[in-house]
Amino acid sequence: MNRSITALAPAPPKAGKKGRLSYKTLRKLVPYLYVTPATLLLVLLMLFPMAMVLRYSLMDGAIMKRDAAFAGLQNYITIFQNPVFWQSLYQTLYFTIMSVVFHFVLGLAFALLLNTNRVNPTIRSILRVLFILPWLFTAVIIAIIWRLLLDPNGVVNSVLMTLHIINFKVEWFSSTSTAIHALTFANIWAGYPLFMVSLLAGLQGISKELYEAAGIDGANELQKFWYITIPQLMPIIISISLLDFIWTMQVFPLVWMTTGGGPIYATEMLSTFTYKLAFAQYEFSLASASAIVILIISMSVTYFYIKHQQRR
Repeated sequence: MNRSITALAPAPPKAGKKGRLSYKTLRKLVPYLYVTPATLLLVLLMLFPMAMVLRYSLMDGAIMKRDAAFAGLQNYITIFQNPVFWQSLYQTLYFTIMSVVFHFVLGLAFALLLNTNRVNPTIRSILRVLFILPWLFTAVIIAIIWRLLLDPNGVVNSVLMTLHIINFKVEWFSSTSTAIHALTFANIWAGYPLFMVSLLAGLQGISKELYEAAGIDGANELQKFWYITIPQLMPIIISISLLDFIWTMQVFPLVWMTTGGGPIYATEMLSTFTYKLAFAQYEFSLASASAIVILIISMSVTYFYIKHQQRR
């Protein structure tokens, strides 16, 4: 009798095909739900302002006129016809390229010094603290330090005159012939720790067996450095150089707090040029066009950075 009751009992309902599909769909949507808040913030804080700047760059008298008309590419043409724009572009590239090159040279030299066993560990610890100091200061503090050091009555002129290298007080930030070089020097001092820390981490990750094998084959120190150290560090060097190029191109506080783009546009950068268009001349459409040019240059370098990361 129990068997007959069991046979007559209805079978438990099976999950329908529709239910299985909805569950799978939910599983696929879960990762996207997790990144939704960050995506919304990205759109709100980055993509939306970028779209607004692009829109302003195509208008005549954006923000300042109630009924700003569509101007097409006229703002870009006006920017490209401005000689100060080309001067600021050249000086930005000079400032950026020189900074990146010497960031790498100093960073690699200090990283090698901190990684060698020929220096006393105590001295290495002290040097590690001293070399990292520029990273602890904000751009404003760095600007104040170098304005004091490079003042006509400052320490740098006093030392150089004592050593009879110069015989007059140089106005480093006030002379059109020295301002851009002094500004670049200050930025080099401020930025080399990024390379130093990154390359030091890379050096500590290189296997000592490679150097031992090269030594057995008769390689000297220079050959070990050129054929082992540099190739092993190359992925780090390329990545940090591209990032440093992007960041240095957009430097504003250091330039603004030391020279303000002067004297007579001698240190005018794309960042200060754009700032002055917007907040000194109230030409927001032209400033937006200049900002888009900076964005295009930065995105071009970013493209190579992403390609490099994908190859790795």
